[in-house]
Amino acid sequence: MSENRSNQFEAVHGYPRSLQLRDKRIDLRLMRADEPQTLLGFVRSLPEEDLLFLAIDLTKEEAAEAWGRSIASGRTVTVLAELDGQVVGHGSLNHNALLWTRHLGELQLLVGREFRGLGLGQLLAQEVYVIARRMGLLKIIARMAADQRGAMRVFEGLGFHAEALLADYVIDRRGVTHDLIVMSIDLTGLTD
Repeated sequence: MSENRSNQFEAVHGYPRSLQLRDKRIDLRLMRADEPQTLLGFVRSLPEEDLLFLAIDLTKEEAAEAWGRSIASGRTVTVLAELDGQVVGHGSLNHNALLWTRHLGELQLLVGREFRGLGLGQLLAQEVYVIARRMGLLKIIARMAADQRGAMRVFEGLGFHAEALLADYVIDRRGVTHDLIVMSIDLTGLTD
C-alpha cells in the first residue's frame, strides 16, 4: 500500500522533476524508505534552533531510521529538494490512519539557511499541502518555535492560522525551554 501511495504521488506530481529558483536549478523527488542517511546528513547541517519544533530529534541515527520506517509504512511522505545531489530542503507530511486524529496530517518543513528567501520553503509547503489534500485529509497542522517568524509567514501565506501557543514546550540541549506555536488549516471545501 505505501509503495502504491508513493507511486501515486510520483505520477500526480511528476516526481522527480526540476525547477529554477532564481539562479539555482532545484530537483524535487520523494524520499525513499531505504535512504534515512540522506535526511540525517541534511538535518545535521542545520543549526539547533531550526530543529526545536520537530517532534523527534532527527540528528540522531535511530530517529532517521524511524523516519525511514514511517515512509515504508505509508505514515510519512517526504519531498526532498536537492541541488547537485545534495539535500537543501524537505517538506514532509506525517499522517496515521489508525489514530483518532486520522483526519489530520502534520506538515514539517526544513530549508537550509543559504536557500531561504528564494521561495523554496513556500514551494515545498505547497507540494506537501497538495499531497495532504489528495490524501483526503480534513486539516493539517504545522509546529514551529515561536521566534521562527519566517516560517510563520510561509504558513500564513498558505492560509494557516495560529491555533495554540504552548509555553516552554520544547527544551534544547542546553536545558533552555522555548515556546511552540501550532498553526493549522481546514482543508474542507478547498480544491486543487
